[in-house]
Amino acid sequence: MGGERDEKGSKIGMWLFLLSEILFFGALFVLYGTYRYKHPLDFHLASADLNRILGALHTLILITSSLTMAISITALRKRDRMISLLALAATLLLGLLFLVNKGLEWSVKFGHELYPNAPRLLSRPKGEVLFYGLYYSITGLHALHVLVGVVLISIVAFLVVKKRIDEKKMAPLENVGLYWHLVDIIWIFIFPLFYLIP
Repeated sequence: MGGERDEKGSKIGMWLFLLSEILFFGALFVLYGTYRYKHPLDFHLASADLNRILGALHTLILITSSLTMAISITALRKRDRMISLLALAATLLLGLLFLVNKGLEWSVKFGHELYPNAPRLLSRPKGEVLFYGLYYSITGLHALHVLVGVVLISIVAFLVVKKRIDEKKMAPLENVGLYWHLVDIIWIFIFPLFYLIP
């Protein structure tokens, strides 16, 4: 009975945490919308420098990782620990692949001197400077959340191996799954805002 109460409490706590994350990123998106409204042409021009194909690849990677996370949870519910672990490993690798791709994308921008306080960027109109400030802030915070997710996935995978998470005690895996899905959903908003809409 106490274990059930603990699991329910941890799920409620996770939902409250996720709500705070939604509010946090929501505020950043409102800030983005405000500046985009004030500088539509500058945002359009700055967005043209982003690689839409790479942005779409980021999206595909994260959507696939959400699928593998769901497969892991479903497999463990069905007592198939090996499939659950393989799906967790796939999710982990996809998360790392996302971070590598994002790092490569940023390195290209740095090579073109399109980073905060770069002389080349500061010579551009104010709206473009704001666009890149928001781009690095929001995608950087998102990448940090992906990194945290990768660490959490590693921990729950270890606990599944040690049989401390199983079909009877799934809350830690389910909570990490909820967190990972939120990270993916946030990217689904980031992708059109920076790569498509402007």
